[in-house]
Amino acid sequence: AREQAKAVRRDAGESPAWLAGLPIAVKDYNDVAGQLTTSGSPIYADHRAAADDRTVATLRANGAIPLAKSNVPEFAGSHTFNPVWGVTHNPWNLERTVGGSSGGAAAALAAHEVWLANGSDLGGSLRIPASFCGVVGLRPSPGVVPRGDGLPAFDSLWVDGPMARNVPDLALMLDAMAALTPHDPLSRPAPPGGFQAAMRRGRPPRGVGFTTDLGLRSVDPEVAAVCEAASHRFTAMGCAVEGVAPDFSGAIDSFQILRALLFADVRGGLLPAERARINPDIVWNIEKGQALTAAEIVQARHARHELFHRVAQFFDRYDLLACPTVAVPPFPVEQRFPTEIAGEKLTTYIDWMFLTFVISLIGCPAISLPCGLTRDGLPVGLQLVGRPHGDAELLGYARLMEQALAFPQAVLPA
Repeated sequence: AREQAKAVRRDAGESPAWLAGLPIAVKDYNDVAGQLTTSGSPIYADHRAAADDRTVATLRANGAIPLAKSNVPEFAGSHTFNPVWGVTHNPWNLERTVGGSSGGAAAALAAHEVWLANGSDLGGSLRIPASFCGVVGLRPSPGVVPRGDGLPAFDSLWVDGPMARNVPDLALMLDAMAALTPHDPLSRPAPPGGFQAAMRRGRPPRGVGFTTDLGLRSVDPEVAAVCEAASHRFTAMGCAVEGVAPDFSGAIDSFQILRALLFADVRGGLLPAERARINPDIVWNIEKGQALTAAEIVQARHARHELFHRVAQFFDRYDLLACPTVAVPPFPVEQRFPTEIAGEKLTTYIDWMFLTFVISLIGCPAISLPCGLTRDGLPVGLQLVGRPHGDAELLGYARLMEQALAFPQAVLPA
């Protein structure tokens, strides 16, 4: 890595790239030339990439040195364990999970093994691990970060994005990942001057809607209390904070259907020959997608359409929506997934992620900031959601809130 960094600086001359030889962690879902890309699956345990994918190529072009691959759940399913690399433990408490699916990236950041990492997010995979590990993860708007060719070109649920220990570092990583490319139909240009400059111009939001549950399901009372206390920092900044949120009715069912459809599209071809080597939860998700009717898909898309317009109307009045990132604190690492929250039963392996996956559905940028600790010393994240296409504006709000919260990011977990 040192030799590669010297070469990057030498080649750049007096015009260094954004990352200028900085080592990063790359999610084991992205191809790095000559390295294994397993996606956490025994099917691909020996798969070695022939070339960098689009994300890694963009990062290299901006000076990054891919130092290591970060662990993932099998096929980015839930929290970070798989039969290839095992389970990733939370640096704050080794008996707790890091979440997923960018769990290895979050753990590496929390343990100060790397400065920056990339990740991806379908239902919360950048934000949930950030919350559980006390770091920062951003789900950008679709198209800000170009994706590879392995996903349906016009799908907007799955996005790639940055992770870091603080918002300025995150903005730096986003500048290095963002690009306009003709190979991604959703691709869009970065703001003039880049995301770091936009972050530094940030002003406090005028109006903030805060909710502990988005009006959907139960949230762990301790998580809710930590986030509600954190929301008072907005008031101290002079912001008008109201206990309001858009109407998210229909969002859970819509996301479950559209996620299943995506799994069937991307991984369904593996089932006939490889069913025995695929996690049963992933098999269930694929088969759910394969069994969908046209009427169910149309209804899910209609519900998503209606939800987006309700959210857009919310942002006509408010600059920001805030809520907990995850409805539960980091749970025991050996647990597949939470089966209840505050006495409310959960039925699927992704039900506990509802606070992030309904935000994925609307396409708005969203960031998780560490905002406090539980009584057991486990990190809690506050999710900030910006208006459609408001990534640059959101980073400015997040930096100001991060300064107000003063979470001890420079302190290594015990």
